[in-house]
Amino acid sequence: MTLFLRRLKWEQLLFWRNREAAVFVFVFPPLLYLLLGAVYNDDIDGLPAADVLLAGLVGYGCANTAFAGLAITQVIRRENGNLKRLRATPLPMATYFSATVVSTLLVFTAQMLTTLGLGVVLYGAHAPKRPLEIAFLVVFGGLSFAGLGFGAAAMIRSAEGASAVVNLAVLPMAFLSGSFGPTRSYPEVLQKISELLPLTYFNRLLKQAYLLDRSIFNDTKSLAVVAAWGLAGYLLAWRRFTWSPRER
Repeated sequence: MTLFLRRLKWEQLLFWRNREAAVFVFVFPPLLYLLLGAVYNDDIDGLPAADVLLAGLVGYGCANTAFAGLAITQVIRRENGNLKRLRATPLPMATYFSATVVSTLLVFTAQMLTTLGLGVVLYGAHAPKRPLEIAFLVVFGGLSFAGLGFGAAAMIRSAEGASAVVNLAVLPMAFLSGSFGPTRSYPEVLQKISELLPLTYFNRLLKQAYLLDRSIFNDTKSLAVVAAWGLAGYLLAWRRFTWSPRER
């Protein structure tokens, strides 16, 4: 436990000392909420725009933090040789991965609370009526998208291309899943594609718990889809993840 806590502390220090990463991962989703909240003043699908956008941007924040941020970080560490050197230390592999995931969850939690605070203070958004289920979704979503992050890191070959590749996946997924606004006017083919994406189902769970005051545990399909994507990511990482640079 002591080794885990030390590694967790180190992961947090590494994240917050990297200002560029902190801006991209932590600041970007709340910033988007501020911008979109200033544009959408009316209701969206009969619900307050501030609430709808808040739920969507929390979902995007989960994908951006646990998927994109984690994947980019792992690729850079691998290609810089940091993971190879770390592998030569007595630090157990399980401790490294668990500390990385928990650190990601802490960042996402802080980000979600920041976005919620901005919504309540500036745009009159409502506090969650099911805070325990929201807390569960933070952990559940964070773990699932972290699996996708590790899986993506195992597939990306170069540090230079990591950001481009990951954002090519995350940003279209966010648009198609409704994180940035309603999707009912999208062409049918795009709506069909959205039905395959994990963020679509995670956003549905957030909408039910935050907007509709419904229990997420009644939507077993959405829970299963998000969990399945996360598990697929972990399995891919288990088979393909390497500690040594690939481009050397």
